[in-house]
Amino acid sequence: MSQKPLFHFEISERKILLRLFDMVAVLLTLAVVGIIFKFDYFSIDSHNWTWTLVFLVYLNLFASIFELYDLQKADRFDSVLKNVLLTTSLTVLFYMLTPFLTPSLPENRLQILFFFLSVAGALLIWRFLYINLISSPRFYKRVLVVGDSFDIKLIAESLQKSDPNYFVVGYINTDQRFKTELEREDLLRFEVEELQDAIKENHINEVVVASAYQKGLMLNLYNQLSDLLKKGFPIRDYTQVYEEITRRIPVQNVDKDFYRYFPFSRSNQNKFYILVFRVFDIFISLLGLVFGIIISPLIILGNLTANRGKLFYSQERVGKNGVIFNILKLRTMTKDAEATGPQYAQKNDYRITKFGRFLRRSRIDEIPQFYNVLKGEMSLIGPRPERPVFVRDLSKLIPFYDTRHIIKPGLTGWAQVMANYGDCYEDSLEKLQYDLYYIKHRGIFLDLSILLKTLSTVIFFRGQ
Repeated sequence: MSQKPLFHFEISERKILLRLFDMVAVLLTLAVVGIIFKFDYFSIDSHNWTWTLVFLVYLNLFASIFELYDLQKADRFDSVLKNVLLTTSLTVLFYMLTPFLTPSLPENRLQILFFFLSVAGALLIWRFLYINLISSPRFYKRVLVVGDSFDIKLIAESLQKSDPNYFVVGYINTDQRFKTELEREDLLRFEVEELQDAIKENHINEVVVASAYQKGLMLNLYNQLSDLLKKGFPIRDYTQVYEEITRRIPVQNVDKDFYRYFPFSRSNQNKFYILVFRVFDIFISLLGLVFGIIISPLIILGNLTANRGKLFYSQERVGKNGVIFNILKLRTMTKDAEATGPQYAQKNDYRITKFGRFLRRSRIDEIPQFYNVLKGEMSLIGPRPERPVFVRDLSKLIPFYDTRHIIKPGLTGWAQVMANYGDCYEDSLEKLQYDLYYIKHRGIFLDLSILLKTLSTVIFFRGQ
């Protein structure tokens, strides 16, 4: 534990670093290759700056779609290799197919191959350096947690999973009623009197206060934390850290202060945002329905041969303000799938037909819901609508579950692109945390992020 850290990049800083050096590495490589081989197709100069701008737009767009800026995947070279090749392929393809914005195809087609290899090679070399240097333990944020054992365990597991560079070194247990040690050898336990020495000896970058009990911070500890604050040492609240790193609301730990803590996004009441969002909903839903009509012969044929039964089915769902509406979907399960009563669909559910599994993984089964969006019962983005029977049960078990109904349910949403498929209480709680995060931070940039992640889900065939 005596290893001295250099410094730590925050999540936003690492994402900016990745984007910036992606562009710098690629442009520098293209410039050098162009000069050495005297290629003019991807020349970078002041006369052709629009070509460079269009190229960078394509690069950033497809890099976002293929998850090159997902920090959990950016630390694994196998994921990076696949995503770099996909990003490069689509970037080069779209660059070639927009001759009004980019140069005409060269007579020497070998230049296109060099173009592809230069982009892919530059990205792979830079990302290899990132994984082995920036993502190494010397750049981890080393954290000391002050709180009760439950919160410490939650931070050690949830936060490090969400941010691989966020390393919880140890903890100080403020709950004197429980003396049990955590079953983790890499977590050190310190006493209150050891706080200052622990920070120095273990090169702590930040202290996170995570006490769930209002009387958990005794006077001695409070005074020591105050001294650290005066010296400029970063001390942060657990709920703030949890929300920032996991991008969800820790509703199970906010308790009665939830509504004071939870300032709803201004976009929820912004009439201009709501109007633009509604126009966007109508436009996309019309495109979606047209696409559904175009591929309907294939869907009908697949349903006749592999599903054998009704093509559509409707089901009651809870919408905005608790209003019940009927959602429309393509049938993906066997007949009488709920003969024993309502139940969650599970991963690898035996009730799902082979053709139904294809429809789910490709998200084609959701296409009829564009009709619900067109009617105004749903929106393109929002919390997924649940069945009334499940809403009643979950509202009794999970605090503030009904809060997710203050906006329209969505065809896709933050929980859908971030959480696993929900078939139990823990999954429902996690999805609620993401839904509340969306309601709190709702806006054009988060909406755009959800759309890009949804495209990634469709492209990588990850629907459930």
